[in-house]
Formats: sequence, structure tokens, C-alpha cells
Amino acid sequence: MIIRMQNGLSPREREKNMTIEKSVSGQTAEWKLSGWLDTGSAQELEAELNELSPDVTALVFDCSGLEYIASAGLRLFVAAHKKMNGALTLLHVSDEIMEVIRMTGLDKHMRFE
Repeated sequence: MIIRMQNGLSPREREKNMTIEKSVSGQTAEWKLSGWLDTGSAQELEAELNELSPDVTALVFDCSGLEYIASAGLRLFVAAHKKMNGALTLLHVSDEIMEVIRMTGLDKHMRFE
């Protein structure tokens, strides 16, 4: 399933939108994040997180297409980590985004591959 978060955005703002490609295999959900994880997209992504089936016990965020993360996106990672009882993995995090994650200390609490 692909979700494009661009409702009500101008053409210029759409350049910074977020796309999520979601898949589930067994009890693990994998969400491929592309674009900007800012305040607006973090709220929409949080709504998706809240709708996640209780049968899902692990969540993987593939960050290979993530270009930017705001503090609201970091907060979302923390919320996902809590919801999954620590069973959150972040894949393919860029050096720039990893630097932000390290500055907050979240790298010591989350799993990266």
C-alpha cells in the first residue's frame, strides 16, 4: 500500500511531501519512508501508527528515501519504539539524518541496520 501525504499542499510544498510504502509479513510491518518527515507528515504518520494492527509486533522503517527529519519525526520514532515495545528497526539511515539522531542520543536506544 502506498500513501502519499500531500493533501492541500501547493506544488512547491509537494516537493517536500512524504510517501510511505507499507507492507506486512507475518507479525512484522515494514514502512518505506520517502521525502520529508516534518511536523505535518509526522502527524499523518502517527495516525497510521495508531491504526496498526495489534497482530503486528515489530516495525521496520526503511529510511533509504528519507531526505529530512524534523523534531516531530524524531518524536514519532520514539512513539513507534514505545508502541512496538522496542521492536523497531531503522534501515538505511542517511549520514545526515543519523547525525541528527546521534545528537539526540536516540541512537543508543534504537536498532539500526
